[in-house]
Amino acid sequence: MNSEAVLAISQKALEVAITVSAPLLLTALVIGLVVSILQAATQINEATLSFIPKLLGVFAATVVAGPWMIQVLVEYMQRMFTSIPHAIG
Repeated sequence: MNSEAVLAISQKALEVAITVSAPLLLTALVIGLVVSILQAATQINEATLSFIPKLLGVFAATVVAGPWMIQVLVEYMQRMFTSIPHAIG
């Protein structure tokens, strides 16, 4: 196993991690932005106000995107396990 193979595996792992976490992070980002705009418009300065909407939004995103996220992770792990004999030599 050479350094190019290690870099390719690392790069694919990072791509999968970003791809899988993107729906949840983007949901939290959008909800946080909307709540912040509402707080600025109404001048309500409560730090904990955005926690519950973010929690519910991330839960909903997990329910909606969860099967797809699991499918991506399972496919990645299957590729990794099937490539072990090739990596060993």
